[in-house]
Amino acid sequence: MTEPLDLFGDAADTTTDLPPDLETLKAQAAGCTACELYHDTTGTVFGSGPAQARLVMVGEQPGDQEDRQQAPFVGPAGRLLDEALDEAGIARDDAYVTNAVKHFGFRYQGKRRIHETPKAGHIKACRPWLDAELALVKPQVLLTLGATAGKALLGSSFRITAERGEPRAWNDMTLVPTIHPSAILRADPARGQDRDEMFAGFVADLRTAGGLLHG
Repeated sequence: MTEPLDLFGDAADTTTDLPPDLETLKAQAAGCTACELYHDTTGTVFGSGPAQARLVMVGEQPGDQEDRQQAPFVGPAGRLLDEALDEAGIARDDAYVTNAVKHFGFRYQGKRRIHETPKAGHIKACRPWLDAELALVKPQVLLTLGATAGKALLGSSFRITAERGEPRAWNDMTLVPTIHPSAILRADPARGQDRDEMFAGFVADLRTAGGLLHG
């Protein structure tokens, strides 16, 4: 099994350790056993999209359908993301989509696999893959979807309610945090959450990200 690349460790030399392209990186990630999440899953769910996409969107982790189909954002949250991107005027084919964690973390409830939020160790184990994806794609804008993706890249102090929609410099990119589309699907009126309002806010954040693209 292939272990994750230590691309950005103290002793790493990114000029030699970085694979030549995304297909090579995907093949390396397919054998990852750096954490226990690889057990009982179909496999590593790698990112998808153009190799030189101007926009990269980072979610939390694959869900049940993503694991079964071995592709990111192909379940209900992915369909809502497609709808929001269309309304924001961003072509899904122009964006590279991936996740902070590449394996589906879940617990069984009967025969159903129920999503469980990744732990810090899972995010750390997968970070070399995400770093390598970003280094190869070199996007102009990075959109984090949800609290887990935001914390993965901005640290544990990140608070999505206070910081969403606000562009900031991050390495050589501009990062815009927003909610995960699954949060819209789970909107609970009893908690004062209006699905239409949440969707409109999500679209507005996508438009902010799209407006930062150039060239």
